[in-house]
Formats: sequence, C-alpha cells, structure tokens
Amino acid sequence: MNLSSKDATRFVSIDIEGMTCASCVSRVEKALANMPGIEAATVNLATEQARIRLTEAMPGVVDQIIEVIHKAGYGAKPSPAPGQLKQAKQSAFWSADGLGPVLLSFALSAPLVLPMVLMPLGIHWMPTGLWQLLLASPVQFVLGWRFNRSGFKALMSGAGNMDLLVALGTTAAYGLSVYQLVFGDPHALYFEGAAVIISMVLLGKWLEARAKQQTGEAIRALHALWPQQARVLKTNDLSVIGSNAVAINQHAEVPLEHVLINDLVMVLPGERVPADGLIVLGNSHLDESLLTGESQSVKRGVGDAVIGGSLNGDGQLVFRVAATSTDSMLANIIDLVETAQTQKAPIQRLVDQVSAIFVPAVIGIAITTGLITGLLIGDISEAILRAVSVMVIACPCALGLATPAAIMAGTGVAARAGILIKDPQVLELAHRIQLVAFDKTGTLTEGKPTLLSIDASLGLAQEAALALAAGLQMGSEHPLAKAVLENAKLRGVTPVTCTQMQAIPGVGIEGRPLTGEWQGQLLRLQSMASLESHPQYGDLIHKAAPLFLAGHSVSALTATPLGAHASIPLAIFAFGDAIKDNAAAAVRQLHAMGIQTVMLSGDNRAAAEQVGQRIGIGTVHAQVIPADKAGWIERLKRNVAGERQWVAMVGDGINDAPALAMADVGMAMASGTDVAMQAAGITLMHGNPTLVASAMDVSKRTWNKIRQNLFWAFAFNVIGIPLAALGYLTPAIAGSAMALSSLFVLSNALLLGLWKPK
Repeated sequence: MNLSSKDATRFVSIDIEGMTCASCVSRVEKALANMPGIEAATVNLATEQARIRLTEAMPGVVDQIIEVIHKAGYGAKPSPAPGQLKQAKQSAFWSADGLGPVLLSFALSAPLVLPMVLMPLGIHWMPTGLWQLLLASPVQFVLGWRFNRSGFKALMSGAGNMDLLVALGTTAAYGLSVYQLVFGDPHALYFEGAAVIISMVLLGKWLEARAKQQTGEAIRALHALWPQQARVLKTNDLSVIGSNAVAINQHAEVPLEHVLINDLVMVLPGERVPADGLIVLGNSHLDESLLTGESQSVKRGVGDAVIGGSLNGDGQLVFRVAATSTDSMLANIIDLVETAQTQKAPIQRLVDQVSAIFVPAVIGIAITTGLITGLLIGDISEAILRAVSVMVIACPCALGLATPAAIMAGTGVAARAGILIKDPQVLELAHRIQLVAFDKTGTLTEGKPTLLSIDASLGLAQEAALALAAGLQMGSEHPLAKAVLENAKLRGVTPVTCTQMQAIPGVGIEGRPLTGEWQGQLLRLQSMASLESHPQYGDLIHKAAPLFLAGHSVSALTATPLGAHASIPLAIFAFGDAIKDNAAAAVRQLHAMGIQTVMLSGDNRAAAEQVGQRIGIGTVHAQVIPADKAGWIERLKRNVAGERQWVAMVGDGINDAPALAMADVGMAMASGTDVAMQAAGITLMHGNPTLVASAMDVSKRTWNKIRQNLFWAFAFNVIGIPLAALGYLTPAIAGSAMALSSLFVLSNALLLGLWKPK
C-alpha cells in the first residue's frame, strides 16, 4: 500500500504461514481483534495475508502483531512494500504440501486397499496383521502427523476443523486395529481406512497448496513491468544537457529504488519507463496499453507525461521524475490488486463451519455410548467397541472427499473444454453470478487495430490511396502502420516507394513518392485534428462524422504539389478494432441464462457504445481508468434496489487486473496478458468469450455435486452413528459403511465427466 500520507501509516500488511482452513482464519482474526490499538483486521486464506487497520500510527506495532500471530500458532512476517518484488513460495518435493508425501502415502496404502478390491473377483489375499501395522504406521505417525498437530491446536483453541476430523477418524481406525491385533480378532483390522483417509486428504492439501502458490503471480507480473535499473543523468540542469541526445558518459545506471523525484532519467528505444514523470527532451511512441487500456501506441513529446511501466518505442527520451516506483500509477494498480485479493471471500468453507459442531458432537456421542453400554451390560470390551464403531462410522473420509473430489472432476472436465479454473473457490461463486462486466479491447474485440475503410469520394481510387499510404508506412512499427501494410498485403496492393519519410509529432507521417502521378510531391497521412486550419476542413469533418460516431480512428491522406501552399485531400482512412465473431453469441447465451451484461472500457465512448450496440450490451461505461474499473465492480455488487448481486469480470489486460481481483469471479482471456490471467480465478482459452457461459454452467453443476456429496456424507453419519451406538453395527460393518460412503461420493463426483459445453 502506498504509505505517502499520514493516515496510510495506520495500515499494516502481514504475511502469515501455516493456515489450513477457515477456522485458522477465524483464530488469527480473533487474536488480532483482542489486541489493543487494532481497529479492524481481515485475514485472507488464499493470499495468506492479513490487512490490519490501526486506531492510530504506533511505533513497533508490526513486531507486536507478529508476536500475537506467533502465539496463535502461526508464522508471520511483514508483507513486501509495493516497490519490492514478492518472491513465489515454492513447495519442495518432500515438504508438508509437496508431492512426495502424497505419492509415498498412496504407495504405502496400496497393499492395504488392493486386496479389498480383489475380493469381489474371488481373489482372497491380505497382508498379515503385522505387515498391515508396518505399512499403516508411517502413514499415521509420520505423513499424517500434521493433522494431529493442527487438530490439537484447533482443539486447544475451542474450534473444530477438517484436520481435527482427520486426526480423530484415523486415530480411531488405527487404534481399533491395534487393539484387535493385540487383544481381539486379528482379521478385523481397519488400518487401510486410516491410511486411505490420510492419503486422500494429503492429495487435497497438495492441490490446495498449488492453487495458493498462484495467487501471488498477479503481483509479481505487475512488478515485472518495472526495470531493475534506471539511467539517471548526472545533472538535473537542462541548460547543461543541451538540446541534443544525452551522451553515454552523462548518466549512471542506478537501482530503481534509488531514483528520486526531480531526477532526470533517460530511456532508450525498447526500454520500459522506470517511473512516472514529464518528458523534457525527445519524442517517441509509447505503448501504454497494459496500463491505460488504449489499444494503440501514443505519441509523446516534450511536456507530455509518461507512466512508469510503459514501453518506449522508437525514440530516445529524457524525462523528469514526478513519482517514484512506490508512488507511481503502476504501484497504485498493484495496491488495488492486493487490496481486492485480500478481501474476505463471500462464502466461507462449508465443511469447516459444520466441523466446528460435528466434531464435539461425535466425541460426545462416542463417550456417551461407551459409558451407557458399560453401565447397562457391564461389558467394558463391548463398550469400547461400540464407542470405536461410532468413531469409525463418523470418520470424515467421505466428508473430506466430498468437496475436493467434485472440484477435481469439475476442473478436469472444464479444462478439456478450454476453461482453466485456478482457484476452487471460484466454483463456489460462479454459479451465483447475476451480472457479467466485460472489458472491450482484447475481450470482445480482437485487440489490434485494422484498416476498416478508405473513402475514395475525394477523387483518388481506394487501391491508389492504399498504395501511397502503404509506401509512407514502410518500415514503421506503429500499430496503424501495421494495419495499413497488412491491408495492402491482403488486397495485393504494391506500396509506392517513397523517400524523405519523416514522422511528424502530433500530425502523422510524410514523404515523397519516387514514381507515379504524385512523384516528388509531399504526401502526408495525418490525423484529422492536424487539418483544422485547412480550407476543406469542414467538408472533411462532414465525411468523417459517421466514422467518428462509430468510434473509429480517422486519418486523411493529403498531397501538396510542388510550389503550392495548401495540400489536396486525397482519401480518408478509418481504423478500428474488429469485434470477435462469437462476441454477440456469448452475450446472447448469458442473457438466455438470465444474467445481465455491462461493458467497462478505457476506450472512447463512441467506440465502446458502438461495440456494445452491435453485440447486444445495452449498458456501457466508457473512458474508465484502471482504478475506476475496480470501483465500478464494487458498485455493481449492489443493484438499483441496494441488494447484493454477484458480479463477474471478463478482461485481458493489466488495466483489468484490479477489477478482475475485485469481482466475485474474475475471468481472463488466455490471449491477454499474464497479469490478467494470474489475477483472475478462471482463464478462458483461445480468447473465446462464449466460454463465459460455459464456465457458469460447469460451475453450477460442480457446486451441485459438492452439495450432493456433503448431503450423502452426512447422511451416512446421521444413519450410521445411531446404529453403531445401539450395537447394530460392528466395527467391521462400520468400516465397510465408511468405505461405501467414500465410494459413493467419488462416483457421484465422476459423473461430472459427462458434462460438455453447449
């Protein structure tokens, strides 16, 4: 966060390590809420970060906050400032969230499970009790120890979580097996139940950890726009520098964090601008599309502002720094993304909420069962077996599989359809979406300018005008130049060779043809604004008016005969960004589903409204800067009646990143920037907007499977626990019922594989 103001010192961001579920978030928030001097604290599980608002700025408060979090049982450290690159957290192969423990756990569990699978085929083979003990013990006490430790912490804090359920269930199954092996029936063992539970939950934790690692990529991609160093001139006196290009020995390369306000910085062609400022020498085309949403490079010269992170084109620039990296527009965008990502999710994890009630209830039922059975029948062994049966039937295997199994199946079938879902939380939200906000450029349009038309009513044929314009643009890298040259190639028009070509700031490009009717005359492809003083300006504006209303960029081709003072208009060129073929179909699909659509665009109003009209979006908000896009998303979360509505954002550029993060569901086009894809929860492959409706559909079906799985997981417990408590279920039958519930949940989730996009 930008801490340039006095009030900003009241905000603190802390990175937290070791949180596993919603109850962990609640525990940290509770600990912070009890700390004097804290006005509010929000903890986000996905980003593993806390954003804290203090009642007043206090020295040493960060150390105090970290100490409080440590006492709650978690690691903590200050979050990096906006000008610092946050390193990605990579899980080592054998770390707690690595793939190694998952594979080892499944390898040790396989000999315990395979014999049960082979029994229906008439193959009766089972390892001896001692071998089962040797295989299950490392899973229980080494690979699964993390669940015991986390469950114990949750128990000590008076909260229940999935880790506590896993610890209780596996301990009950393992303990019963040891009891039977030593004192009871060595053939009635349940080591495979404990081992499989731990294996499946470890797999879910690994998948969750992988998703969490991606949440910080949006911020790191934004930081990548900053160069590591800046070319700072040795003097800030323009009179010393002079009007010529700055010599190599007149500057020094310094780290970006050492650049100060009022420093003079040189930027060479192809380099990124290191800070915000005003140009004092030179002119060039700057690609600001990733920051402003403008699809075309813009001409910048002396007195114009430059934005840190923009890409310098064909000229050398010297600018005076007006804002350093920590205060720049790019830093503000980063801050918006971080703020949006850190906000609390609209839906907490359902299983963790229910677990807080379910766990103590199961413990109470098991203890009560043992006591009543012992008092009534006087058989301590039977009392223990009934209590353990309750624990086994209540084992959270199916409960733990209900959500991850559906998520794995849903995300897998979605990926085959070109819908990449990074964050499983998206599946809990996307089916609720009531309104979709689209970016225009690169999302509903192709994202690159094209030559749409040539008005030949001024007397010059289209092919002749295109040949002259293409000749002027030969060798230029300007986006409009590429549009002209691509159009000429498409039509088979050969450019007229020109000489003395020169780009004119604020006007266009000029040159003299070497052959043809206009040989030796001065030709210009120039903007309409540069012709304001031309005698025929009124007629030109009249012809261009429909093009302006359609939102196109307009240029005029003019010729100045030798010895003449006024130029002769030859043709009018209209440039635009083509709408994607399936954009209108995508909007129709959403409307058919009862979902509203709006457009948020940084382009001019005429262009945005024209696109909206053609594809069926009636509500268009144009000329929206990146910060305002996030604000619009926040406002759209309330309808005209002030009621909460769920909003999705679809975009492709860095300028969309704050809005993608602020939306309940962010969807990025794979044809866009990495930043947009990292900030979004869903990536749509091939830049196809029709996948938006498909993503909603697969989300709804996946969420239905999650609810069905949770219902049946609890139904098995609701029915089985009373039967076990009354002695109608032996531990063996209880274990079979537990396995059956898991099989049912997995089979139900796999039905998602039949889904196909419409």
